Amino acid sequence: MSKFLDRFRYFKQLAEPFADGHGQTLDTNRDWEDGYRSRWQHDKVVRSTHGVNCTGSCSWKIYVKNGLVTWETQQTDYPRTRPDLPNHEPRGCPRGASYSWYLYSANRLKYPLMRKKLIQLWREAKLKHSDPVDAWGSIINQPEKAKEYKAARGRGGFVRSSWQEVNELIAASNVYTAKTFGPDRIIGFSPIPAMSMVSYASGARYLSLIGGVCLSFYDWYCDLPPASPQTWGEQTDVPESADWYNSSYIIAWGSNVPQTRTPDAHFFTEVRYKGTKTVAITPDYAEIAKICDQWLAPKQGTDSALALAMGHVILKSFHIDNPSQYFTDYVRRYTDMPMLVMLEPREDGSYAAGRMLRASDLVDNLGQENNPQWKTIAFDENTGELVSPLGSIGYRWGEKGQWNLESREGKEHKDVSLKLSLLGDHDEVVSVGYPYFGGAVSEHFNSVALDEILMHKLPVKRLQLADGSTGLVASVYDLTLANYGIERGLNDENCAQSYDEIKAYTPAWAEKITGVSQQNIERIAHEFADNANKTHGRSMIIVGAGMNHWYHLDMNYRGLINMLIFCGCVGQSGGGWAHYVGQEKLRPQTGWQPLAFGLDWQRPPRQMNSTSFFYNHSSQWRYETVAPQELLSPLADKSKFTGSMIDYNVRAERMGWLPSAPQLSVNPLRIAEQAKAAGLSPADFTVAALKEGSVRFAAEQPDNPQNFPRNLFVWRSNLLGSSGKGHEYMLKYLLGTEHGIQGDDLGIQGGVMPEEVEWQAQGGEGKLDLVVTLDFRMSSTCLYSDIVLPTATWYEKDDMNTSDMHPFIHPLSA
Repeated sequence: MSKFLDRFRYFKQLAEPFADGHGQTLDTNRDWEDGYRSRWQHDKVVRSTHGVNCTGSCSWKIYVKNGLVTWETQQTDYPRTRPDLPNHEPRGCPRGASYSWYLYSANRLKYPLMRKKLIQLWREAKLKHSDPVDAWGSIINQPEKAKEYKAARGRGGFVRSSWQEVNELIAASNVYTAKTFGPDRIIGFSPIPAMSMVSYASGARYLSLIGGVCLSFYDWYCDLPPASPQTWGEQTDVPESADWYNSSYIIAWGSNVPQTRTPDAHFFTEVRYKGTKTVAITPDYAEIAKICDQWLAPKQGTDSALALAMGHVILKSFHIDNPSQYFTDYVRRYTDMPMLVMLEPREDGSYAAGRMLRASDLVDNLGQENNPQWKTIAFDENTGELVSPLGSIGYRWGEKGQWNLESREGKEHKDVSLKLSLLGDHDEVVSVGYPYFGGAVSEHFNSVALDEILMHKLPVKRLQLADGSTGLVASVYDLTLANYGIERGLNDENCAQSYDEIKAYTPAWAEKITGVSQQNIERIAHEFADNANKTHGRSMIIVGAGMNHWYHLDMNYRGLINMLIFCGCVGQSGGGWAHYVGQEKLRPQTGWQPLAFGLDWQRPPRQMNSTSFFYNHSSQWRYETVAPQELLSPLADKSKFTGSMIDYNVRAERMGWLPSAPQLSVNPLRIAEQAKAAGLSPADFTVAALKEGSVRFAAEQPDNPQNFPRNLFVWRSNLLGSSGKGHEYMLKYLLGTEHGIQGDDLGIQGGVMPEEVEWQAQGGEGKLDLVVTLDFRMSSTCLYSDIVLPTATWYEKDDMNTSDMHPFIHPLSA
């Protein structure tokens, strides 16, 4: 007790000088509060945004004091787009609200940096050579010198350089590479232009003007949904996020809207106040589940099985048992369902679906002289005659104004109603084989085995063809119904009489694969289709990248696309496929493209798909153990497919199906003069040289130093970090530095050796002579670069952002 009293007296004495005589403490100094007040003081507010690929493109107020960014908040002056839509604002997320920390973080790059070993070699070479181009050549032409700095990549060791020094080295390297090997050995990578269009154009224009190569980005970071161009022939033309508010039934399938599409999420939550039902389909209990009315949790990677089962329910309930007039009219007019497909005979007496029937297959081309081989055929329900309906690709060229999906035939432009099914008007019923990839379906502890090929009975017509033979045809509609296992009175043993049967693509079958109950599959599919029927297509599926990153991702997507097509949702406001990408803004692209790719000086620019480029030049093909035969349909003749995976890529490049860069085994700058000496045009000379073998495609000899990609420029991207598929192969073969490859290549382990690509026992290592990265932070790609150039952040430059998810174009302001 005495110790306590002593302490009390001590603190009382300390407080006495600050008492006013009445026992009240006086606060004589409140300067400490200034820190809080000044925290929110600012000199000006600048409008800007974040040039990142998040599809947000949110407009922000940037508060600046004494030239420093102090804090940022969301803009609240978005104009209304439609009176019946909620405001777009507020748009933003916690990531955007904390972006200003990047500007002043310890990772911020402020000065040009060069790898110490390279700067030593460069300065020594400059003392010996007055010409910088010769100085660069003296380094890379001596393997031991080149290896010194290449082996140090990824090990740190940067020293500060000057802009004059790095610019001279980079320019000398590009000049030497273009003169010695070819300008298409100079490569650049930068992601989607929309996030900062001017910044993308700066590097792309430079590369295009010197003949360099711009690599693609969409396919490389696994964002390209191949099901979209497979189905529609375009990239991802889907609605902006505000259209979610026009929907009356939404399935969020593999899209975690609140977390990954934060600025758009309010449209999803707000539409529920209109009575819209929302369903989450995701394996984990993600944030999206908590704002949905129902959550389905399929096992990872089984989304296509779930979509097929829902499609089974939609087809049986709304196309066969109780046909929806809206659905049938929609698929008749806007899809290829009425079009006829030729059936190919198989050795066992059955058939397989072949290609589309064309006007050129019929006598007199069915009156179609212009592009008859590109015009599809159907039956007119009114007359029973074969017609070539308007809208197929053959009407795109040579016939002005005919490339429209109109219910008219192409000869006399008479109105038609295309026949969907041949059932009831068929000549015979035949067995058609379908590939099945579902494997065995577990039922408790037993297994229901399904063959690799499922036989279905189809109604077909026999036609007289132009070559004098007869052929069998079926409609796409009939082929689709059979594929989904819909029984139609043909006694098809692989079609289901009820949803309870475990046959391919029934709800009972899907329950065993996905883990989602049969009851929920039937319920959600029926609700989705019933809503679309009543609202004429205002059922929507919001798709996320989570589904896009699985093997056979196109099957995941096409299962969803089919559901939407069966229900007449695609192209309807409030309905359809709301992909996480959105639609591109074409107005700014019109003026941007000539700027970005130097089209005002020359055309076409050199562009290359990244997937082919990195697979080839990082030598991942040397370790490929998957044979092409493993990817084929069980209906395919596997004996016709030889070689390895890389061979098919090379063949596609050679036939012009894929771009090719570096392209030829010779410097393209020398072809014109060689052709002139031979008395030929450059085109004829090149064709002759390719035929005789004196010139080859560079992709055929990736380990020949003449064909190495030499210089790589990276900006706006962490290419070797977040985007580096096959990272260790890049370290070894592209960079020539320490790596973690543990397996042996095909030369040691054995396997299918390539036929089109020249094999060398030792693959080329350290192919890149110079790696330059522009960034505002020390990313992992910077760590592996030879030169790192600092650049402005989004708040320190003027630029333009054109996100796909809203109608606004946002400026980046310094």
